[in-house]
Amino acid sequence: MSVKEKLLEFMYETAYNPMLEEELMDVFDIERKQREDFSKLLEDMVKEGLIIKTRKKRFGTPERMGLILGKLQGHHRGYGFVISDRPEVPDVFIPANFMNGAMNNDRVIARINTVNSETRKSEGEVIRILSRANTEVVGVYEDSRNFGFVVPDDPRINADIFISKNETNGAKEGDKVVCEITKWPEARRNPEGRITEIIGHKNDVGTDILSVMKKYKLNPDFPEEVDMQVGNIADEVLEEEKKHRVDLRSIQMVTIDGADAKDLDDAVSIEQLSNGNYKLGVHIADVTHYVREGTPLDKEALERGTSVYLVDRVIPMLPRKLSNGICSLNPKVDRLTLSVFMEIDHRGRVVNHEIVEGLININERMVYEDVSDILEKDDEKLKEKYADFLEMFKNMEKLSLILRKHRENRGAIDFDFPEAKVILDDKGKPIDVKKYERRIANRIIEEFMLVCNETVAEYFYWQNVPFVYRVHEDPSLEKLEEFNKFIHNFGYHLKGLNTEIHPKSLQELLKKLEGTKEERLINTLMLRSLKKARYAGHNLGHFGLAAQYYCHFTSPIRRYPDLEIHRIIKESLHGKLVGKRLEELNAKVPIIADQSSTRERVADEAERETVDLKKAEYMADKIGEEYEGIISGVTSFGMFVELDNTIEGLIRLSSLVDDYYIYDSEHHLLLGERKKKIYRMGDTIKIKVSRVDIAQKEIDFVLAE
Repeated sequence: MSVKEKLLEFMYETAYNPMLEEELMDVFDIERKQREDFSKLLEDMVKEGLIIKTRKKRFGTPERMGLILGKLQGHHRGYGFVISDRPEVPDVFIPANFMNGAMNNDRVIARINTVNSETRKSEGEVIRILSRANTEVVGVYEDSRNFGFVVPDDPRINADIFISKNETNGAKEGDKVVCEITKWPEARRNPEGRITEIIGHKNDVGTDILSVMKKYKLNPDFPEEVDMQVGNIADEVLEEEKKHRVDLRSIQMVTIDGADAKDLDDAVSIEQLSNGNYKLGVHIADVTHYVREGTPLDKEALERGTSVYLVDRVIPMLPRKLSNGICSLNPKVDRLTLSVFMEIDHRGRVVNHEIVEGLININERMVYEDVSDILEKDDEKLKEKYADFLEMFKNMEKLSLILRKHRENRGAIDFDFPEAKVILDDKGKPIDVKKYERRIANRIIEEFMLVCNETVAEYFYWQNVPFVYRVHEDPSLEKLEEFNKFIHNFGYHLKGLNTEIHPKSLQELLKKLEGTKEERLINTLMLRSLKKARYAGHNLGHFGLAAQYYCHFTSPIRRYPDLEIHRIIKESLHGKLVGKRLEELNAKVPIIADQSSTRERVADEAERETVDLKKAEYMADKIGEEYEGIISGVTSFGMFVELDNTIEGLIRLSSLVDDYYIYDSEHHLLLGERKKKIYRMGDTIKIKVSRVDIAQKEIDFVLAE
């Protein structure tokens, strides 16, 4: 443990009272020649906000002094929340007039002013900004006679940026621009900035997606030294690389992916053994063979953390020569893999497994639709075309159903929220939006990857080596109690809600809800009551999957955690995880986990934003058209309605003119004062599209007559 960690542990002990620097030096037996270093360490920890120095020069932790250290989450209405670095500390609400110049995502220290005794929620003010998150902002330039300003695309940055006339860089009214902040906001003054780049006019084709890429700093190009490194990698597997591999080329195997996928991470093989068990092979691209630790390519991959799948393009984690080339498990060519063979019994339990460095040659590249049509529709043409694989597909279906049943019995929660698939024409204009189908082939691959990830995580947990786990912590009882109160209105309740909750009780509730009006609403609120899955350097289990051990192993082309654990697994297979290497990895793994979790959140936000953008664009020429939809949310300012194609719009309260409607927050409904008409979540209603603002990604509906 480092001195820094020891200091923090010491200060977080309940008996600790804030101490002077000299007192801390005595406690930690700091020798005279090390005193200067120790002082500097304390100073750095104060700068980082890990500890606080009081006016009386005593040191202590923020929480013990009524302060909270964390990230500010801004809201488009001006207020915000400070999300503490320590998961056990609840968020603190910051009213708009107490933000004190802090902006979305800044790292701040806030003072807690009041705690509501009923809700136990804290309210406070920002007293110090530790580091700024938004040095650059993407937005629309608006011009006036003496100056200009940039209206940020991100609604959570709710101050326009003042641009003096000599800092416009030639930007014209309506241009989408990147602007660097030169002066931070203060209590009553806007931030100031200068324009560094003009992306294009806000109405030009392609400017919208480019703006999102700039906003999230997603760069399609790789640094020169990465390109040079990749240029030296062969396009095919070399003979000497095949030598120390287990030759699996005689095994029948396929990839099953979406029709437009180009980065194929995983292939599968299956056989039924004489004892009735299945032998499932999951063969994953051996990306670490090409991405060596510490090289420019590796550093860039960690920096990116993940591939980002925007609505019209992919920003890959690895250059295309690798992601679509030598690392992609393309058919009928030799490829290197890390392969996991699992023997699975009729109850879905893995009774045996083996991990090998393999050499494979895929027989066929299949797409989800075709495999699903064979299994669900008994499609004659496809059966004829893929006659050699029919037995394989049948076995896959049987095994996937066994595995699914096994997970269900365990209590795994399966949220089946419809995802949107946006179809674009060659100019990037949306021509259709539909639900993304999860058919039998999708579920087969899903089950196989889940069981593989679990098997790998469990094995390496018991090996007691450094590892990157995918964790999903148990929900807080407080949030579940709130949720339980809400579902009580619909006549449901959660079983066994006293000290801890088992995922099975949530799973049972989901089953009861199937096909009811309130299904979508309660599913959504349940999801909000749960924590977000993340990466961690220690195993905390996965609540949603009801799994004690879980990791991400199956997508090393597009996720860095998978890449890192491939590295650990290969070193383990070769007996290299000893001594100094173990220490190195123990220090490295938490950093990789944090970086990967952060990059995953950025990717999710950027992906969602481009989909919302294209949904708004798709609806822009549907003004006046009528649709049927389901009320998906009720708020004090109106109700959200979701159409069958997943597009959501808002019916504003002000547009409901037949009565005066009161919002009932407890029951999530609007109640007409005179006629007593009720609009509640889950109700089906007819709407008319009334307004679309593409830039703000807003769609407004009114009730159809």
